Amino acid sequence: MTYAIIKTGGKQYRVEQGQSLLIERLPAGDGESVDLQPLLYVDGSSVVDGEEISRVSVTARVVGHERGPKLRVVKFKPKRGYKRRTGHRQELTRIEVTSLGLASSGGRASREPAPVAADPTSVADPTPAEEATDGS
Repeated sequence: MTYAIIKTGGKQYRVEQGQSLLIERLPAGDGESVDLQPLLYVDGSSVVDGEEISRVSVTARVVGHERGPKLRVVKFKPKRGYKRRTGHRQELTRIEVTSLGLASSGGRASREPAPVAADPTSVADPTPAEEATDGS
């Protein structure tokens, strides 16, 4: 069983490939592809987390934008005649997870900086006058 834990909109979700999910509104248009931030990746018995999580990629397609159900908010103070009723509908985005997996391990070595060779001109060579004074 392959799945990942992703983080979006301040919440964490468990996703599998092909799964449809309703999350907080994303600034992407319908049909666009978005990359999601993975926190954990499980592939059978192997678990990837921590610093190695940068090798994991989770991509989803935006199916559409929706609004959640209306929530009723009631304010009431007894013995004062104060009553208020308002509502709220959350802006949501429906996504479908299209790909979920590890990148090749060869890319990890290429991200490490190459060793820097010393510049031969930066090393000060003693001048002949200095050599003569050293050998007194």
